[in-house]
Amino acid sequence: MECDLPPKTGTSFWRTTFHGVNALSGFGILSIPYAVSRGGWVSMILLLTIAVVCCYTGILLQRCMDSNSLVKTYPDIGEIAFGHKGRILVSVFLYLELYLVATEFLILEGDNMEKLFPRKSFVIAGLKIGGKQAFTLLGALVILPTTWLRSLDLLSYVSLGGVLASLVVVASVLWAGAVDGVGFHERGVLLNWTGIPTAVSLYAFCYSGHAVFPTIYVPMKDRRMFPMVLFITFTLCTLNYSLMATIGYLMYGENLKSQITLNLQAGKLSSKIAICTTLITPFVKYALLVTPIACAIEDWLHVSKHRLISLVIRTGIVITTVAVALSVPFFGYIVALTGSFLSSTATMVLPCVCYLKIFKNSRKLSHELLCIVAIIVAGSVVQLQALMLR
Repeated sequence: MECDLPPKTGTSFWRTTFHGVNALSGFGILSIPYAVSRGGWVSMILLLTIAVVCCYTGILLQRCMDSNSLVKTYPDIGEIAFGHKGRILVSVFLYLELYLVATEFLILEGDNMEKLFPRKSFVIAGLKIGGKQAFTLLGALVILPTTWLRSLDLLSYVSLGGVLASLVVVASVLWAGAVDGVGFHERGVLLNWTGIPTAVSLYAFCYSGHAVFPTIYVPMKDRRMFPMVLFITFTLCTLNYSLMATIGYLMYGENLKSQITLNLQAGKLSSKIAICTTLITPFVKYALLVTPIACAIEDWLHVSKHRLISLVIRTGIVITTVAVALSVPFFGYIVALTGSFLSSTATMVLPCVCYLKIFKNSRKLSHELLCIVAIIVAGSVVQLQALMLR
């Protein structure tokens, strides 16, 4: 990826950390209480396990990138490991995951705007458009200018907004439970085996930032600090996820919807703050997700230096995600499908497989090798859950 890297001084440690936290703390924060309600309290152990595994596979990605100075992107890792076919395979999983997540952001916009303004409709050119569809289109128009930013230094300020938005959402939900009368009276269940597949797939989705990691690693000023970036990123996000999961499950129990904001009482100030803050999330994350896709297309067409063509490509990506969002507006289903199949592949299976292939000469039986093999098996099991979730 050669699209407008930051200045030669590189991206600082904290700006890279903001990007990392922003990559992980998306609207997974809204679905995490629902995941716990599906699997029960014990399933939160799986949340912590997946966090540790994904942090480790992020370090494996870094090792793969450091193995060759020409490696700049995730698909480059696939090519170094398995040749041109490996590059194609990694690209398919990587860019399809990013594309679907970007689409889910637009679905999120439509759902929550409709929550704020129910039963609203608009007439455009004589055509009546329902509230959710209209709000999805409006959200896309507001998001579009952020996709035109090509510098990660500029996007770091956007990423900071995403981190703050995630914290505000948790605080608003906590306020709704403690002050606005909802309370924390639901006990929930200890374990629900039938809901574990859905819970695991949603947990995997919450940590699906590996597709973005190479993008924020390459321009980093001191790459030796990247493991610390990952540690801080995963620690902060796991604490935030755990808090939201706990308070959300105590508030609504088995009645939780796929997005906790849809459970909040309409008209309450805390509900409005939570929903409005949730609406900010796509604005601060969408561009970070579609940047690797746009850069790959620009590189393939050899137009990375042509600013106008770049704008057309990025605008085209937004338009197509809008079309998909309007066609498949089922938030819970598409998140579960993405988490169980695509995200688990990019975060668990591919980093391990590529690492074993690249470092095959130094490979020997060890505790690390056994852990890597176990991660591959676990990731494959999560992939199969896509069939269980239909």
